[in-house]
Amino acid sequence: MNRNPIIPFLLIMVFGIGLVFFLSLKGLNDSEQAAKEKKGGEKTEQTAETFDPEGFFKQTCAGCHGQNYEGGVGPSLKGVGKKLSKDQIKNIIQNGKGAMPSGLVSADHADQMADWLMKLK
Repeated sequence: MNRNPIIPFLLIMVFGIGLVFFLSLKGLNDSEQAAKEKKGGEKTEQTAETFDPEGFFKQTCAGCHGQNYEGGVGPSLKGVGKKLSKDQIKNIIQNGKGAMPSGLVSADHADQMADWLMKLK
């Protein structure tokens, strides 16, 4: 009852080749999805209907402007609607000002964000 020592090595080789083949197909599928996202085919951003300015503020802006809009590194946003027009706010949101970087809010959502900031008291 001598066993052939080559059989376990052959099984491991077949399993390895199958695994490499499967992972290659998986990688091709992932690269196609990445290419679609890069071209803008599948957008992962929120749509205009579901954009939440307050939620966006808490995630992106509160670190500089404070949780209660009181300011910190950035200026206070309380009463900003009295100091600046909607167009000025929209311009600052899109292009930045001082230490504030540009492009934090997409052009599609800048109008909604400006409206929300105008209502802050």
